[in-house]
Amino acid sequence: MPTLATTNFNIVLGVLGGWVSLYGSVSYLLKESFYVSGAPISLLAGVALSPPAVNFIRPLDYALGSPDNLAAVTLGLSRLALGVQLVLAGAQLPGRYLAKQWRQLALLAGPAAAAAWLVTSLLVWALIVPEGGRRGRLPLPHALAVGACLAPATDPVLLATAVARGRFADRNLPRDLQDLVVAESGATTGVGGYLCLFLVLYLVKFNGDGGGDGDVRAMMGLWFGETWGYTVLLGIAYGAAVGCVARGLLRWAGERRFVDSESFLVPAVALALFVVGTCGMFGSGDVLACFAAGSALAWGDGGRFRLEVLDDSLQPTVNLLLHVPVFMWYGAVCPWDLFRTSSAASLGRLVALGVSVLLLRRLPWVLAFYRFIPQVEGSWQAIFVGFFGPVGVSAVYYLYVTLAFLRTLGIDGRPRADVEALPETVTVVVWFVVICSVFVHGFSIPLGKLSYYLPETNTRGALSSSSPSGYPGPSFAFDDAGDELGTGFRRSVFRIDGSAIRKLHESSARAALNREALHHQ
Repeated sequence: MPTLATTNFNIVLGVLGGWVSLYGSVSYLLKESFYVSGAPISLLAGVALSPPAVNFIRPLDYALGSPDNLAAVTLGLSRLALGVQLVLAGAQLPGRYLAKQWRQLALLAGPAAAAAWLVTSLLVWALIVPEGGRRGRLPLPHALAVGACLAPATDPVLLATAVARGRFADRNLPRDLQDLVVAESGATTGVGGYLCLFLVLYLVKFNGDGGGDGDVRAMMGLWFGETWGYTVLLGIAYGAAVGCVARGLLRWAGERRFVDSESFLVPAVALALFVVGTCGMFGSGDVLACFAAGSALAWGDGGRFRLEVLDDSLQPTVNLLLHVPVFMWYGAVCPWDLFRTSSAASLGRLVALGVSVLLLRRLPWVLAFYRFIPQVEGSWQAIFVGFFGPVGVSAVYYLYVTLAFLRTLGIDGRPRADVEALPETVTVVVWFVVICSVFVHGFSIPLGKLSYYLPETNTRGALSSSSPSGYPGPSFAFDDAGDELGTGFRRSVFRIDGSAIRKLHESSARAALNREALHHQ
């Protein structure tokens, strides 16, 4: 007799497949007409299907009832999403881009990122006051650790799904500025996050109860040896080597026509899986290695891989099949109850912190340094780039890296007294800021567009109704390719669309590459 088998596996497949199909059926309308990414919508879907709601997604059951297993699963999904996105981001950069634009990247990933980390940490220290505590009770190293989780200037996953690539970016951001923002996200996620976070974690480890009485030599030895050497430098070298080997293999197979066009772009995703898996085995920086591998993959192929990726639907497909489920998972595992019941801070302080971080974490420093960055043309572009620095998957990744590190600081199987409250504090703060960023950055563009066009529509309606002849009042046509945010720089229809010029140049470059290949044959 057939029975209803409501196993976790069947439920996960049914829910995931149904949601991806439902979202995919309207994804073009959402992304291309309303500029709404899948992140906030998928997050809401995860909340609706989580245990507090309809209980279709039960993350703790999938982790065999263990919070540590649940944290490991969330960390693994975050690593996978970041790895795939960073390989694709690096592969879409122009050839030798990192070598050509190192000054601008060093400015954004160096002083600007450091200032963002320090300001975020000071905001955490000032606003996160545990219940019953006095102002500044949260130790400054703990605030620095929380700020380091939020330090990556731009989350590569949210950036790719929201503003860095796609129709909105092509119509409002020059291609060189898009490339700079994507490269900055890879650099700050891979380098800045590791260096800032582990400097503070080692400071916490070697201070406090049983912490080695502040052994500065041991602390700096671990930071330079393990973090700089083993995690950062080895990760860069390993990722670059794997990317160069993959590039050479693809070139060799392409010259002999051993690879078809469908398989030409699949190695980018396979490369991410390989690098994440192998780096995870020997404990190096897998996120940084993925970005290095993607950059090396397109380093010296004359732009062929970049041009192939521009025309291919691989990245949108990967975004749909990977990033949408990841944010559904985030919606289901986010500790919503802690925002209300946590002793780390009241809900009002969390709201104040979320608003302050989104406004002060990145925007002032981009405005301060944009004159030294040729790709940023004017203050409006600086404001746009400074505001859209989303906090997302990278922050969740560093959150669970921090929690895993703090579990090693126990004494006789019990957590150290001085860091006992830090796991809850960092969990509440990071998750709350991530949720704020997902919704604020996910809906800012459509709300901004709506707020611009509604007054225009009302004005036209008033002119039409007040026209004595009954005919509509005068109207002026503007190209949709202009500024969608109402910054005063919309282009007339008589001007040529910049995206069309870029496509023309890309087509010419592609034709030149094809002629060169035929010549070699």
